[in-house]
Amino acid sequence: MSSMIRKYLIRLPQVLFHQRPVFISVVQTMLVTGSLVTSWLLRFDYSLPNRRVLLTSGLLLVVVRLITLRLFNLNHGWWHFASVSDALNILKAVTTGSIVFFALNHYLLSTVGFPSAVYILEAVLTASFLAGARLTSRVVVESVRRDSLHSKRVILAGAGFAAQMVIRELARGNNGYTVIGCVDDDRSKIGVHIQGVPVLGTIEKLGTLVQLNPAEEILIAIPSASGKQMQRITDACQKAKLPFKTVPTLSDIIRGEASINQFREVSLEDLLGREPVQIDLESVRKEIAGRTVVVTGAAGSIGSELCRQIIDYSPAQLVCLDQSETGLFFLRLDLDRHQNGAQLAFRVADVTDGERIRYLLSEFRPNVIFHAAAYKHVPMMECNIQEAVKNNVLGLLGLLDLADEAGCRNFVLISSDKAVNPTNVMGATKRICELILSSRPPNGMRCVSVRFGNVLGSSGSVIPVFKQQLRNHEPLTVTHPEIKRFFMMTREAVALVLQAFAIGKHGDVLVLDMGEPVRILDLARTLIRLSGKSEHDVEIRFTGLREGEKLSEELFYEREEVIPTSCEKIKRTKGPLKDWPELCRQLEELRASMSVDGAAPVRAKMKEIVPEYSFGQNGDESVAERHFRVVAGHD
Repeated sequence: MSSMIRKYLIRLPQVLFHQRPVFISVVQTMLVTGSLVTSWLLRFDYSLPNRRVLLTSGLLLVVVRLITLRLFNLNHGWWHFASVSDALNILKAVTTGSIVFFALNHYLLSTVGFPSAVYILEAVLTASFLAGARLTSRVVVESVRRDSLHSKRVILAGAGFAAQMVIRELARGNNGYTVIGCVDDDRSKIGVHIQGVPVLGTIEKLGTLVQLNPAEEILIAIPSASGKQMQRITDACQKAKLPFKTVPTLSDIIRGEASINQFREVSLEDLLGREPVQIDLESVRKEIAGRTVVVTGAAGSIGSELCRQIIDYSPAQLVCLDQSETGLFFLRLDLDRHQNGAQLAFRVADVTDGERIRYLLSEFRPNVIFHAAAYKHVPMMECNIQEAVKNNVLGLLGLLDLADEAGCRNFVLISSDKAVNPTNVMGATKRICELILSSRPPNGMRCVSVRFGNVLGSSGSVIPVFKQQLRNHEPLTVTHPEIKRFFMMTREAVALVLQAFAIGKHGDVLVLDMGEPVRILDLARTLIRLSGKSEHDVEIRFTGLREGEKLSEELFYEREEVIPTSCEKIKRTKGPLKDWPELCRQLEELRASMSVDGAAPVRAKMKEIVPEYSFGQNGDESVAERHFRVVAGHD
């Protein structure tokens, strides 16, 4: 029964006000009349002399007030949504109405006996009554909704502008949440009420505050929070033993991809960094707008995000090229929703297939090629050295020649931090690719390499492995407790790749600012917490470093000069160049070494090209190869 009464009280303002415009006018007429009579009583010591003047002037006042209230859009009935803007409109309407009423009553009608003090008293009381009626309606509805049995009691982490918006949004409808308080690091806000909700204390005291103010969930209302801030807030939520969600990031809200009241689970991306990347949009647009762009490896993590962002710069045509038919199918479904006027083409092709690539480039005549196609899995490539060289190095060589032949003017290579002092085949091939682009004569085609670390959640990242292990209730496998890697969000990395493409000069190796390296063990522990479990529930198992794996990656060679660019997060490197004819001779020898049995000749030739490449001297069969053979049951 009490539930039915609550529902009735919540719907009452809608029934009386929203569906009965006449009722609104009646109520406002009563408020204005009451203000005038009260003013008259106050002026004449609670008596009503000159009643004829009171009646005639009162009729004129009501008409003027109703007209001015309508002019300032105060005839709507959603009083339980009253805000500061309504209060300001009430002041404007009352002030305007009082001026008009005084002019008509005193000068036009020359009314005698209307006290001057009543003009002021009535205006003050009318403004108070109109604002009070709206405030009362809002308080009644919100208090009933707050006490609803179906509402989840929540505490907001944050007491700033975003928190105000969240509280206001949650009060607008049946969202299933009742905000009982806020917490914030700003101690000066403690005790302050935001939209009627008290600031209970600081975030670090969340565990204690939850005991005093029982809640069922915590909503993080700080869309601009940095990764470190989010880490600290989620740690406090964990200690309070409550589930938590967050509002979308500030960049998502600005782009219109989410609204402030669309709460979601906190992700690993939130904890690693939420700062939006500032890029020179016009410089990128100038290089892409109206041109034909090809993206190789388009179905991959980097390639697909490249395609999504390139579309925003209005290319004439975007050609998505990948050897994965399934990947291209899903990419097409995604891009068709964001076509933005560009012509889209999807082609299944292997970058090492010279005839197929020649045909496609002659068909589309691209102005720009983003080369993201590559084999990237380190342990897998240690077992397939010839294929790594064929795809990553020889595929690039052939693509460069064919692009030049087709009249392409811009070529961008996606490189890796593993190219610095490589200890694995994948890194060595990427370094060779950088040397090829740096040493190659321009011949009218600008070639740029962009070097950066791991992309969070990509197919080659450790994160999907951890998530699958968590879903399967398996131990999380970490190779070493001290292993560290650089991580970036996919969107940020690709935005910086586009900026690097716009500012790079021929032969440049541009390096993206990766921030501080992150321990893989810390990532594993964070994912455990985000899954709602504790480290006591999930085992972390150390398996030992795999062949070719380093404890930490590097972004620069010691002999490379690091030069700032116009973009703060992009650095240009300047190191010794290879003699192009000599490099071509070495590359031909590398090609020839692949026909010799075993991996040793290929490794030796790669080391000749990249002296910094170091690997275990284990003969033709590597540790990784032996490991896969044992697992397969051949030993």
